[in-house]
Amino acid sequence: MLGKAQGLFPNSEAKGKSSEKALNETPNSELRHDTFDAMATPFLAGLAVAATALAGRYGIQAWHAFKTRPPKPRMRKFYEGGFQQAMTKREAALILGIRENAPADKVKEAHRKVMVANHPDAGGSHYLASKINEAKDVMLGKTKGSGSAF
Repeated sequence: MLGKAQGLFPNSEAKGKSSEKALNETPNSELRHDTFDAMATPFLAGLAVAATALAGRYGIQAWHAFKTRPPKPRMRKFYEGGFQQAMTKREAALILGIRENAPADKVKEAHRKVMVANHPDAGGSHYLASKINEAKDVMLGKTKGSGSAF
């Protein structure tokens, strides 16, 4: 029977040696592959940690630069152009920085704020102060010809 088996597989001896050789090579190649995986995993993990730390560093630097930048002044856009011959309610509201239908207490409060900034005693212009007072009068419904003795 042994002979028959050899007859069926003429190169059985060669196959046996090659299979032994393949068995012997397989663990070594797996060992090499496992060693590579074992070395690559910590390397890649370290690389990821280093990249995260570097990104965090730049993020912190950007945050500090953002916090320490000088504040940008928020200025409203003022009315451009000169004054009209006869002041209208719209122009008066623009001068005082309020709406045309603002209540009297808001008009007085806005007048006071604008006058503090433009008062002639504090270096402001007499002409601007007179226009601010005129704007308050127009908003409150008082005009020069309102029947007042003064």
